[in-house]
Amino acid sequence: MENKRKIALLIPAYNEEKHIKKVIQDCLPYRLDIIVVDDGSVDKTAQVVENLQKTNKYPLTFLKHPKNKGKGAALDTGFKYALEKKYQGVITLDADDQHDPQEIKNFLEMVEKEKPDLIIGSRFQNTQGMPFVRLGTNYVTSWIISKIAGRKIEDVQSGFRYISDKVIKNIELKTKDSETEPELILKAAWLGYKIKNIPISTIYYEGFVSEVNKITDTAKFFRLVFKSLFWKRKIIK
Repeated sequence: MENKRKIALLIPAYNEEKHIKKVIQDCLPYRLDIIVVDDGSVDKTAQVVENLQKTNKYPLTFLKHPKNKGKGAALDTGFKYALEKKYQGVITLDADDQHDPQEIKNFLEMVEKEKPDLIIGSRFQNTQGMPFVRLGTNYVTSWIISKIAGRKIEDVQSGFRYISDKVIKNIELKTKDSETEPELILKAAWLGYKIKNIPISTIYYEGFVSEVNKITDTAKFFRLVFKSLFWKRKIIK
């Protein structure tokens, strides 16, 4: 598939020393360039990635924030690098091993066949194993974002996505943390970009601890919803 050579894998990471090596190794069969952005980790995440990089066995670019700025900021750093290197798009996946790299091929096939601008991995076709509270939260936030976007977004909290260079280039991100992913969806929808949902696995391994803070992240989400009313008016104008 010719297009896959122009697509990079983008992995934002924060304190993922236990999982980052496996995630990178599981991505290798695709022979895609891998961009890891360490968002100011205080564990050995950077050391693990740098050791892999030194072996010269991995098509790996490693970018680092000196201090933690938020997942959205890490994604934005990766987006800017991808534009600079003229990739046609990136496939983002989380560094905590909650996404199955074997499913990258499904994203690549959809890019080739349907030419979407944004693909969002959806866990809602197989929610077995997803904690009930997380399932309810995902459903409600996805419903709200779908209504505001005017598009059906099945899993707004999913970090497993394909994002085209057009979307990256033409959308100015205002947020820096967990709100960035729904912000990107909203603005892409308002600008008329082609958005697709694709089924992905639901993976919650034993001992998984979520980085989501129920209070602060909920507050950030509803602050995003409020701000989106102003963004939409400006974008549609």
